[in-house]
Amino acid sequence: MCSNEVTTWVGLNSKAAASATQSEERMNQLVVRVCGAVVIGAFHLLALAGCERPAVKSSTDELPKVSVSAAVERNVTDYAEFTGRLAAVDSVEVRAHVWGYLEKVNFKEGTIVNKGEVLFELDARPYQALLEQAKAKVLQDEAQFGYDDAENQRNLTLVTKGAVTKSDLDKTTAARNVDLANITADKAAVRQRELDLEYTKIRAPVTGRVSRYDVTVGNLVQSGDQAGGTLLTTIVSVDPMYVYFDVDENTVLRVRNLIREGKAQSARDVELPVRLALANEEGFAHQGTINFVDNQLNAKTGTIRVRGVFRNEDQFLSPGLFARVRVPIGRAHKALLISEIALDNDQGQKIVYVVNEQSEVTSRPVKLGEKHAGLREIVEGLNSGERVVVSGLPQIRPGIKVDARVVEMPGQTRDSNSDSTSNKAIVRTSRER
Repeated sequence: MCSNEVTTWVGLNSKAAASATQSEERMNQLVVRVCGAVVIGAFHLLALAGCERPAVKSSTDELPKVSVSAAVERNVTDYAEFTGRLAAVDSVEVRAHVWGYLEKVNFKEGTIVNKGEVLFELDARPYQALLEQAKAKVLQDEAQFGYDDAENQRNLTLVTKGAVTKSDLDKTTAARNVDLANITADKAAVRQRELDLEYTKIRAPVTGRVSRYDVTVGNLVQSGDQAGGTLLTTIVSVDPMYVYFDVDENTVLRVRNLIREGKAQSARDVELPVRLALANEEGFAHQGTINFVDNQLNAKTGTIRVRGVFRNEDQFLSPGLFARVRVPIGRAHKALLISEIALDNDQGQKIVYVVNEQSEVTSRPVKLGEKHAGLREIVEGLNSGERVVVSGLPQIRPGIKVDARVVEMPGQTRDSNSDSTSNKAIVRTSRER
């Protein structure tokens, strides 16, 4: 009984194992067939792709299109720009030499007055009386001198005859000499009284534009020796005109290096040109010269005071106006100029892309100078005649070929103060006075 059960169990297990083996074989065959189909499909796709030929494109269509320009060659002069204030050459506070009551004002406020013109008149009667008194004193002492001189002449004759003593002669001689000294002092007093009388008419000390009068008729005017005196008005000259501006320390050192190298002249030795523009002006229409450079830098501001002088025949400039000042830095020199849109950055280094004769792009690190008439000076890294990429920079890289089209250098502007031989550059280092 047990033997038959064992035999039956073994038989069942063998049939199950055989069935499992057959299922596994069928699965393996299915996987092989699927993989084969995939491989055959891929092969057919590759074969079809290999049979297709790409569309033929011209070599020009494959190259990036860029615009190139040759660097502009010009003679340029570097300039530094500062801010300053206009000031009058002569600025005078009008005060009286003598005291007195104001009787008359002889000018219109805000107009031009000439040197020597009478502006104010004080009451002159007290000074006229003092002058007459001084003149009378002269006459009195001259009369006394006449008497003493005659007495002295008589004693000179009598002393030889023994009629008078030597002491009497000495007394008359001394009296005569005292009279002469008194007359000299009296005449000096007359001149002083005449001067005081003249000072009652207060004249313009310089030619210029007069301000308003601070004292009206009838008021007491104190003389200048009495607590500074009464301020009557002020006068400022109008032609020429000064402009004061402060130059920063770096510019001072740069200029001194150029002077040492023989590339610039000192403003202390020659009259250097300087240009000026007012707040509402474009360009620098006013031409002047530098006539003063201070002897030391201001330690608090790190600047040195410089002064320019400008003709002002039309009286357009006025003291106190804000001004922009442009000063030459060195002599004119040849320079290569390009548009700033041609500049690119490579890890902080300014570069330009140059297209050679084979239409290949190369990158050039460059050193920049100042800006001249809208273009940037290239101090180092670029040669004359080389073509610089000015448009299409995002689609190029060094080493590739491009389809280059030559155009005029973009970005050029006209410098309002340029001449036929030079263009001006501006270094904007503005400082308030």
